[in-house]
Amino acid sequence: MSTGQPPLEPLRLEVTDAQGERTVVVDSSPFSIGRRENNGLRLGGSEVSREHVVIERIDGVWMVRDLQSRYGTSVNDQPLTSQPLKSGDRIRLGRGGGADMVCHFGDATSASSRSMTGARDDLRQITALLEDFRSLGSGRVLQEVLTLVLDAAVEVSGAERAFIMLAGAGDVLEFKLGRGRGKVTLNDATFNISRKIPEEVFRTGQTQVMADLLDGALADVHQGTVALGIRNVVCVPLNAVLYVETADANTEDRRIGVLYLDSREKGTLLSTSTRKALATMASEASSAIQNAQLYRDKVEKSRMEHEMKIAAEIQQALMPKPLANLRFAEAAAASIACRSIGGDFFDYLDFGGKALGFTLGDVAGKGPPAALLSALMQGMFASHVTGVDGTAKLVTIANQVLCKRGIESRFVTLMFGILGSDGTLTYTNAGHNPPFVVGPSGVRRLEDGGPVVGLLEFAPYGQETLQLQPGDTVVIFSDGVSEAMNAEGDELGDDRLLAAILAAPTTTAEGLVSHIFAAVSEFTHGTAQGDDITAMVIRYRGADAA
Repeated sequence: MSTGQPPLEPLRLEVTDAQGERTVVVDSSPFSIGRRENNGLRLGGSEVSREHVVIERIDGVWMVRDLQSRYGTSVNDQPLTSQPLKSGDRIRLGRGGGADMVCHFGDATSASSRSMTGARDDLRQITALLEDFRSLGSGRVLQEVLTLVLDAAVEVSGAERAFIMLAGAGDVLEFKLGRGRGKVTLNDATFNISRKIPEEVFRTGQTQVMADLLDGALADVHQGTVALGIRNVVCVPLNAVLYVETADANTEDRRIGVLYLDSREKGTLLSTSTRKALATMASEASSAIQNAQLYRDKVEKSRMEHEMKIAAEIQQALMPKPLANLRFAEAAAASIACRSIGGDFFDYLDFGGKALGFTLGDVAGKGPPAALLSALMQGMFASHVTGVDGTAKLVTIANQVLCKRGIESRFVTLMFGILGSDGTLTYTNAGHNPPFVVGPSGVRRLEDGGPVVGLLEFAPYGQETLQLQPGDTVVIFSDGVSEAMNAEGDELGDDRLLAAILAAPTTTAEGLVSHIFAAVSEFTHGTAQGDDITAMVIRYRGADAA
């Protein structure tokens, strides 16, 4: 049944956003617009909210209403809450980095007489370049992306120079790349501009257009730029959208830098279509740059992980075999690094079957620096052990060498001992956890020696000699064993460690090392490893052992 009212005129929107230009027919009510996929019109741009505005038919009139968008909406440059639409109204989403829509009523043949030819021509090239940006994804490195962005900006705008500055540590703008006409690279030395404009654009997030700086009051405000003969400047913020985990959360964007263009020629960079093209390009370029940075970081992380894996393999190769088996003694040791590579080390030294030398040390710190120093210490002991008399002398040499190298905040705790076939054990303890000697006659600790190695160049070191009996076992360990912590914050401690040693169901050196590691693992169950864990067990069989 007819109401007698004329049918509602069709509404068309001429849309310009990060995806280019197109005409959209509003064919339903309400008709939602925003960045979310299920909107009637999905728009791109860093300043477009997930659900930005809605157009709806109320009492025969097309109305537009802002949906509490983050960057706001304006109609004909006036802030919008809700109002009726008329033909020719310009709806702007955001502050310049969003989208523009022009309203038209009637069918397609009665389109507005406003000519879009010039704007379309200006944007045709930038639209193609935007597709290049999207295709970059994370597959191109940062320098290539910056070059593409700058060359596109120069070509589209007609600028003489274009620079990109990105936020570094503390959000301080850093020069990254400059390009001039003819795709000429401009290095840091030719980056002669006043920092006033780019720093203000980065701080406020507002595009700045400076027209003919050589004339008028602007010359006094921007004397640094004018002094370089620059007439026109356009500086655009680069905002990268940070998507959040949940659909109902607000999206955020992060300012990553600025795109700066200038010219000494009069009348360039100032057309509306050029500035719109640059704003559109900056929006897409920001995403491309962020992707390139993420890709670069991923490649760097992958490279570091590969190098750390190789370093760990080298460190394991430098370690001796876990077992040492002599006629009069057996030894076993193992180490688990807190990171890929660690600062704990151990070694065995065979004196022609007449004696067994052994050392276990712990370098202060973790990671590559500690691992390098532990390798140095291993090499030092291996090269000097046969030329010195007694354990104290060798530890003294190691201390002096390390002190003279002047490695700041790097010192080593270590235990060095020599066990003869007759059971005589001579040792020097340089600030290390006192090892246990466990046997039929009881338990004692090995504490004699001196301070840590690498701290005091002229520190004195002593040594002690004692007699082991067949069946006596020496247990040496790093503080990663005794200070291993459980979920309640309690340390394993020497008492618990000794109890575990005494309760071990085996007396072999290899079996006891495994039992110690199992005790640490059981105690720290559910807690991340906080330090390198290393243990060595030496069991004296006796001079006449087969």
